[in-house]
Parts: sequence; C-alpha cells; structure tokens
Amino acid sequence: MPDTSPHAAIPRFPAPALTDLPEDIRAKVLEVQEKAGFIPNVFLAFARRPAEWRAFFAYHDALMLPETGSNPGGSLTKGEREMIVTATSAANQCLYCVVAHGALLRIYEKKPLIADQVAVNYRKADISPRQRAMLDFAMKVCLQSHEIEDVDFQALYAHGFDDEDAWDIAAITAFFGLSNRMASFSGMQPNTEFYLMGRVPKAPKAVHPLLI
Repeated sequence: MPDTSPHAAIPRFPAPALTDLPEDIRAKVLEVQEKAGFIPNVFLAFARRPAEWRAFFAYHDALMLPETGSNPGGSLTKGEREMIVTATSAANQCLYCVVAHGALLRIYEKKPLIADQVAVNYRKADISPRQRAMLDFAMKVCLQSHEIEDVDFQALYAHGFDDEDAWDIAAITAFFGLSNRMASFSGMQPNTEFYLMGRVPKAPKAVHPLLI
C-alpha cells in the first residue's frame, strides 16, 4: 500500500533547484553529474546551506581522496575508506550512506557482493585480516569511542597501520557519523542508480577475429 502520509509527498527540507545554487557549488554539482551520469541527492540536499555545503565537502575530500587529502602518504585505499563508511553507516542505520557508499565500495574493490557482506556482518565478509582489524577499530570508534585504549592501537599496528592511519580511520568514522545523522533525520533517500552500481561485472569488449 503506498505511503500517503504528508511527508511522503513533500520533503521536510526540499532541496534547492540547481539553477538557484551559488556558482561555485553549481559548477561542482555539474562536474559530479558529468562523471556519474546523475546528481547524488546529498549534493543538492546539503546545498540549502551553502556555507555548510562547502565545509562538508572540503572535509569529505580531505578524508576520502587520499592522493590530495590531509594524509597523502596514508595506507588506506579508496576501497578501504568506503568499507569504513559502509560498515559504520550500517551500524548507524543510515540508508542513504549504506546504499551510496556500498555502491562505491563494490566498484573500488571490484567485488559485487562485498557491500552487502560488510553492511550486514563485516566479520563474515570476504575481506582480509588487515581490513577486518581496520573495521574493528572503526566500529569501536563508531559505537564506543570513549573506550578506545592502547590495545586497540596495538591491534592496528600488528597489521601494518600507523598512528596516521588510525587517525584516518577515526576521522572517516566520525565524519560519516555526522553525515549519517543528517541524512537520516532529513529523510534523504538514495538515488535509484546506486542500487545496481558495481553489482554486475561489465561484459568484456568483443574482439574482432581479424585482430586476434
């Protein structure tokens, strides 16, 4: 039965129109649209407050783009960063972030099943012992940050992580804790495009017999 409640038809916080955005934000949104083929809903939803949009995405990029971020020498890959987001967003029950970042996780790791596994129970997922240790630390930051102690850092060191990596894991977890809560309280929904991304491997291009 369809949802006929008032909030189903009219969002509590309607996203601004693309044409109403400040020029710098509109340019960034159009750049994302060109690369992805659609505009992820978070880009428009957060743009209702331009100053917060700029701060949010500046911090996002510093954490999630290792080649240009705050710790360019860190050992976390893009896939591992998305793994942290997917696991901790699931713990925070954020539909938008699990679906959106799960899609990126599948793409970066080239594993169609990994996002579902990590979101439901990362301890049973097809990931390495190193990645499991990373997620153990992230989940403790997510759910029990006040209990983090030396033994938690030692568990990371045993898998080759250093203190800067620990900072990255904690900062990504904390940043997306904010994102999870904003997405959930505002009723932000994942774009339908995210659900299928990275699930079906692309078919190899056919090779003309004369070229073999």
